[in-house]
Amino acid sequence: MANASKPRSQRLWYRTLQNIHLWVGLILCLPLVVLGITGSILVVDEELRSLTGDAPVQEVSGAPAGGPMQPVSAILAAARAAAPAGTQPGFLVLPEEPGRPATVRLVAARGGDRGGERPQGAPQGAPAPQGGPVGMLSIDPVSLAVSGGSNPAQASGGFLRTVHILHGNLLIRDRSGRELVGWLGVAMLVLGVSGLVLWWPRPGRWKAAFTVKAGARGVRLHRDLHGAVGIWSLLVFLIVSFSGVYLAFPQTLGAGVSSVLPARDLRAAVTVQPVKGATPIDVDRAVALAQDAMPGAALRSVSPPARPDQAYRIGLAPAGQAHGAPIATVFVDPWTAQVAEVRDPAAYSAGETVIAWQRPLHAGEGLGPLWKWAVFLSGILPPLFAVTGTLMWWLKRKARRAKNAERAAALAAAE
Repeated sequence: MANASKPRSQRLWYRTLQNIHLWVGLILCLPLVVLGITGSILVVDEELRSLTGDAPVQEVSGAPAGGPMQPVSAILAAARAAAPAGTQPGFLVLPEEPGRPATVRLVAARGGDRGGERPQGAPQGAPAPQGGPVGMLSIDPVSLAVSGGSNPAQASGGFLRTVHILHGNLLIRDRSGRELVGWLGVAMLVLGVSGLVLWWPRPGRWKAAFTVKAGARGVRLHRDLHGAVGIWSLLVFLIVSFSGVYLAFPQTLGAGVSSVLPARDLRAAVTVQPVKGATPIDVDRAVALAQDAMPGAALRSVSPPARPDQAYRIGLAPAGQAHGAPIATVFVDPWTAQVAEVRDPAAYSAGETVIAWQRPLHAGEGLGPLWKWAVFLSGILPPLFAVTGTLMWWLKRKARRAKNAERAAALAAAE
């Protein structure tokens, strides 16, 4: 009963939560600021390219205005010819607007797999490197000219590319970098939720809790800024933080979402049965079958099979879909020349919709310019919270020391 009569600020649970919020924020403020600022930069990367000197994505040399795009097989052939030894095209992203380049993600070549011939120039008998993406190419889809460096080392150059790596893994190239970023996202969620509890106003103080008092100075100014900005931006902050954690731990959080809202693994490939003695269809035929399955949809991406038991993976955007919104995926069996599966966002379950939207939400895409700029501004919040939170702690600490010094002086004088 005595504890129930205490003010909230003096209760043990509140003071514990306050200390957790304080020390997590103070200890992790620098890496959280880095993640916030780099995230904001990436939201507006296209607008910044001309300022940073990075190669503009909206122009490709030698592309005739209004010229027809070459077949997918021709684009992949051009990428295969330009790829460094030991690599091959693994994933093709096609431009949404005329005049932009197609992007080909290079992967380690797999000798002996269908579609995985060792590139010209690779030594015979040399083992093909294994692993994920090892570089990227930009290719004019009209003239087939390579407009980006094929060297994987060059592909990681440029200011914006460095910002992307810094945001994704803090420049730590192995898996631990991505995991570290994921745990920093968890820290952001802890700060957001604990901040909401600590901000929750007493009866009669709700209006003041949403504003900064006119003429406020010192601790009061920083506390009002910290609380008012935090509550107005909390929803966007939590959504962006959660989506960042999902991108770092997709399997773990995907399983968690699926346990509450049933969902398929949307990243899983479709397995097919190779037909002995049969010749698989080429990529252009697979694209045509996928487009027949979704009339009017625009071709966005193509992933050729990496093994004989895999299907073509074709990405299609329904007509009128907002930029960055989840696209449909059509899997085409190369042996039977039939559509094996269609994953259309319009038919997703609630759980699948939640999972499919995590990347667009984090990148500020799919919901128009208002969401884009809301996500951009959310990246500026960690620096603001770091400054106001640190100044509150320092000013209170300074005031406590001054008060203790006065008390000690008074005791000394009384003696």
